[in-house]
Amino acid sequence: MKIRFQYIAIIAAFVSVSGAYAQKKDENIGTEVVNVVKPYTPTISDAFKVKETPVIEDEDNTQKETIEYNIFSFPVASTFTPSKGKAAGVDRPQKEKLYSNYATLGVGNYGTINAELFVTENLNRNEYVGGMLRHLSSQGGIEEVKVDDKYYNTSLDLTYGNRQKDFSWNTDLGFQNQVYNWYGLPTEYVSFDDLGVNINGIDPKQTYNSFYIGGRIAAEDSFFRDASMQYKRFWDAYGSAENRFFVKPSLDIDVMDEKIKVDFVADYVGGTLADDTEFPIDYSHFNLGIQPSIIYQKDDFSAQLGAGIFYSMGKIADDKENKFYIYPQAKVSYKVVGDLMVAYAGAEGALKQNSYADFVSQNPFISPMQIVTPTNQQYDVYVGLKGKLANAVSYNIRGSYMNEDDKSLFLNFNPGVLPGPGADLQGFQYGNSFSVVYDQVQTISFFGELKADFSKSVNFGINGTFSSYSMDTQAEAWNLPQIKVGSTLDVDITEKWYAGLNLFFVGDRKDLVLPGNTFADTGMDYDTEVVTLKSYFDLNAHVGYKYSERLTGFIKLNNIANQDYQRWVNYPVQGFQVLAGASYKFDF
Repeated sequence: MKIRFQYIAIIAAFVSVSGAYAQKKDENIGTEVVNVVKPYTPTISDAFKVKETPVIEDEDNTQKETIEYNIFSFPVASTFTPSKGKAAGVDRPQKEKLYSNYATLGVGNYGTINAELFVTENLNRNEYVGGMLRHLSSQGGIEEVKVDDKYYNTSLDLTYGNRQKDFSWNTDLGFQNQVYNWYGLPTEYVSFDDLGVNINGIDPKQTYNSFYIGGRIAAEDSFFRDASMQYKRFWDAYGSAENRFFVKPSLDIDVMDEKIKVDFVADYVGGTLADDTEFPIDYSHFNLGIQPSIIYQKDDFSAQLGAGIFYSMGKIADDKENKFYIYPQAKVSYKVVGDLMVAYAGAEGALKQNSYADFVSQNPFISPMQIVTPTNQQYDVYVGLKGKLANAVSYNIRGSYMNEDDKSLFLNFNPGVLPGPGADLQGFQYGNSFSVVYDQVQTISFFGELKADFSKSVNFGINGTFSSYSMDTQAEAWNLPQIKVGSTLDVDITEKWYAGLNLFFVGDRKDLVLPGNTFADTGMDYDTEVVTLKSYFDLNAHVGYKYSERLTGFIKLNNIANQDYQRWVNYPVQGFQVLAGASYKFDF
């Protein structure tokens, strides 16, 4: 920079001299002598940064040149061969082998034996046969029971089936033998010693036998959906014999976009009860019914609207009665929030056939001297809500109002079984049996249920029902509880161990007894008394160990709390019960 300014100084001096010579030609200007006393010393100002970005107006600077690429490919010899891919390994649990047959045997206190044998075999691709043998017995031993209280229950069921492409059918054959004892003597109300009755001389044994043959056929892609039929003969040790036959075909007919469903019913029951006693009872009832309905579905709404039309031909002793019945049969549902909340409602009625065999299955301590007649369920109107609280938790709540005519009730007091003076008493005529009475009953009930599958290893369920009854002629709804609660819990502890709990609660019930009964009263006035059977709960548990795929050991505990309750009046149950056994699976 210094050299540059020196050049500027020299040029400036040269210009000055030149000017002096030029002016010297003018004689009017005098000459002057310039003496340079100090050399030129220029200064440089501080540099500064441009604070603004200059605007470039040349648009050509932003244009991109178009470039064309040409690829010239040529083969390259290579000997590289990639290895085949392999799927990543996944740890899967070992699939449990399924066996077609099993045998179970368990023994416990009270001389209890529980045995089961199930076998099945495929004869070929379409045909199969199977059988089930069951036995449950106990030698009794309930405290304070004065007579024999043992029981036996043995059954054998056989089946043959055939599966075809368009239809399938099977036929069943079975036999059952049951032995019970009327051990519920009313010793709390009656002094048998004062009556001169030798309790040890009472024979309370009753034997029931049943034989049945039946079958079912079902079709695919046909208006004929299925049909079931069965013939059953039931008899006991007191000359009772009952025949039951029913056939129930069903049709599904598609009309336009709707489906029409038609169910047919032909149900006959008849026989003679207590034929070996002084007062046998003859009866027969033949019910014919047709139940057409139309099914409608659209989006989240579905409905089934129909009616039931029945004709009944009945006979009890010499009394005959034929009746015609019409019932509503309608139900609807709507998905309020998908599967999370489904509202449903309905009104249904039907003519229900009763039988001596059905009464025995509900209460084996009934007397053989019964009147059998159908129950006219006029209507059952209900509304409810069901769905899921989560993927593994489901619920169902329901309220209903039902009106039934000739509803069957079990009652301890039965003047019809009381003999006259000096008569020989049968084993069920000591106030230790039950009769069936009928009445028109209106029932208001509320039901709630919750099921949860917390995991593949833990399942839980609880349900409860509250009922209120209104009677027409009877003083109480005999032996019907207002409250019933049940709960179950099943847990797979490990691959080998599993366990479960079962708890149920039954509320108070009412019954009618005959205090001071002499069993030889010639009059018709009886000093009856209404008694209350206390509520009870029963806690049961089981635990098992899978020793292998075939062999499993188990222990079952019943009535763990050792509750001394009565299921029926004067009929206490067994206390704490233990049953240990094993189950073995096998194939032929």
